[in-house]
Amino acid sequence: MIKKRLIVFACTMLALISIVGIFAQSAINNMNLGLDLKGGFEILYEIKPLEGASKDSVDMSAVASAVSKRINVLGVSEPEITVEGNRIRVQLAGISDNEEARNVISSTATLSFRDTSDNLLMDATVLTEGGASLSYQDGSPVVQLKIADTDKFYEATSALSQTSDKLMVTWLDYKEGQSYAAESKVSEDDGGPAYISTATVSEGLNSDTVVISGGFTEAEAQQLVDLLNSGSLNFQMTEVYSNVVSPNLGEGAFDSTILAGGIGIAAIIVFMILLYRFTGIISGVAVAAYTLGVLVVYTAMGGVFTLSGIAALVLGVGMAVDSSVITFERIKDCLLSGRSVKQAYKEGNHKSLSTILDSQITTLLSAVILYSFGTGSVKGFATMLMISTILAIVFNVSIVRFLLGQVVKSGYLDNKKSWFGIKESDIPNLTLGETKKNNSFFDKFDFIKNAKYFWMVSIAILVFGIGSMAVNGAGGNGVFNLGIDFSSGTKITIDADQSLKSSTLEKEFEDLGIKTSKITISGDDNDVATVSIKKAITEEQRDAVNAYMSETYNAETSDSTVSPIIGQELVKNAFIMSILSWIAILIYVSFRFKWDYAASGIVALIHDVLIILAVFAIFRMEISTDIIAVILTIIGYSINDSIVIFDRMRENVASYGRKAITNDQYREIVNKSLQETVVRSIITTVTTIIPVICLLALGSRNIFDFNIALLVGLIAGANSSLFIAAQLWYRLRIKFKHKNKTKKKRKKIDEVEEHIIPGVNDY
Repeated sequence: MIKKRLIVFACTMLALISIVGIFAQSAINNMNLGLDLKGGFEILYEIKPLEGASKDSVDMSAVASAVSKRINVLGVSEPEITVEGNRIRVQLAGISDNEEARNVISSTATLSFRDTSDNLLMDATVLTEGGASLSYQDGSPVVQLKIADTDKFYEATSALSQTSDKLMVTWLDYKEGQSYAAESKVSEDDGGPAYISTATVSEGLNSDTVVISGGFTEAEAQQLVDLLNSGSLNFQMTEVYSNVVSPNLGEGAFDSTILAGGIGIAAIIVFMILLYRFTGIISGVAVAAYTLGVLVVYTAMGGVFTLSGIAALVLGVGMAVDSSVITFERIKDCLLSGRSVKQAYKEGNHKSLSTILDSQITTLLSAVILYSFGTGSVKGFATMLMISTILAIVFNVSIVRFLLGQVVKSGYLDNKKSWFGIKESDIPNLTLGETKKNNSFFDKFDFIKNAKYFWMVSIAILVFGIGSMAVNGAGGNGVFNLGIDFSSGTKITIDADQSLKSSTLEKEFEDLGIKTSKITISGDDNDVATVSIKKAITEEQRDAVNAYMSETYNAETSDSTVSPIIGQELVKNAFIMSILSWIAILIYVSFRFKWDYAASGIVALIHDVLIILAVFAIFRMEISTDIIAVILTIIGYSINDSIVIFDRMRENVASYGRKAITNDQYREIVNKSLQETVVRSIITTVTTIIPVICLLALGSRNIFDFNIALLVGLIAGANSSLFIAAQLWYRLRIKFKHKNKTKKKRKKIDEVEEHIIPGVNDY
């Protein structure tokens, strides 16, 4: 039986290592890369019915289908099209010509018929959906349209025939400000007029077809037919958000982030092996298998990997190791209390399970709320966090316990307690009456007494943060340095083949009629510039910038534009997501523990959020939607850490049974619980910080602020769990003591009770 268990262990370990070794590279190659890693663009359109059409007449599924057809017309495939209420989000990654595809989507192919004074006679609502076809007139290609509302068409043409010039002008995607008078003077050498064609209408037309001729080639006529059939619906599309990333920038970001993530995960595995020895090796293999599992599952779901998504994966690895750390620390505690290996394994697993589940569920709650209210990359970040959390339980609980259980139950480790990362000399000899030895620095550390020093650090950061907000607000720079996600505007990234200077770029943008608010130079040779513009630029301005930068610096440009309405909605959603996360966690912790645990945990979470915001205010770092995703992740992480401590506190409270607990005993409970869990808190903070530091040092500069927010949040979360949540619980508990339930005494019965005798008085 001993050999059989060891063989199962060895075969399982070998199988996991082989699977990771064989399929890891393939899993990386098959990742569905997002815009920021592969290049491409994302555009959000607001859909409105045309004038005269009912507000409820727009079928959003038809809009999505129309957009998909438009994209396919020019051979651009695999669009990511998402309907969001009355908006539609289009994402195209890895395309070679961003502008071409962008123009195809924005070409809504909406026809309008106007007079020479630019008054609207009829729009696309008069046409039959999908009724455009290629035809020929006198040997020349023309576009033939079927009329759905012949009465309206007759009425409009009859009125037109009574005008002086009797001229009907056909426009494709007429824009406010365009005019027939101006466009008719544009010569063919200058590109010709913006309208398609003109026709003389001498009488009312009562026909079910109309022909548009505009000197088309056959290819141009066929393209117009395809666009009309996909776009002649009763809606108009207004661009409210866009994000364009050049392929070169995306590829560089992917390579650096994957390298940093790989080094970070490898560092976690080495750290676990050094700390826990044999059990660390098991954990390391499980971490590698877990990482592969997340990649495979997320890819199989059709998930798109973004920079923040990969960061979420690496962060998930650090948080997933927490499950193993909780179990291993419990086993070590049992061994250091004199238990046998088998007893320690059984007791450690039993005591750690509920803690693991509680801590992971709170993280899952934050991810679900993030997914429900987030959009775009934030939703992808939340999906990755949910998958990471679920698989963390599968791999780092089930697999680790199974593997360790095979070796423990075989008896092979009975006399090898040092393989669990402890010193044999620290194990008490129970036969000699020895008790658990207190050799750790923290065994005598008074957490309640010394908490004030950590509070002072937090208070100092918050005071500096508030001061920075006040100064910046008074100076007109804004309380926070809000990214365009929230403040609206345009951000342009320039990737040149030569060094760039902010002063030169500022002057060049001014010459293009664009006022910049901030220009940041980065890259190894100062060849990458990020230009922020508070006002959303027009399509014509964007085209002018792209052309100028390409000609002057041989540069590729990427841009992101957010309209004011989208910025306002993002601020509102960020606030709602944070509040709902706090409420969900408050309810769950109150249910699993008591209200004072929940209240203490929430105050600690608010502290963490305020610290992140204070640091961003002090250093004027940009706050974007990805930073909101970080804040919600830290909310899950911090309460995760607090719950481990709360669980030990609850256990120590329960050890008093039904006895009344004094204030001094509550103080002792808090200190003892923190002394027993502080090492675990430090270890899990380190394992989570390691990959973040790797991402900061080696990862893409595009997520530098994102990783800074993670780092600050992780440190703040560890601090609040140890020195705020537990201490606040102590204050609440001594002020609002929970009364222990006592058994009700049975009333003394004076009369003699009747005894039941079967068959006699059991009536």
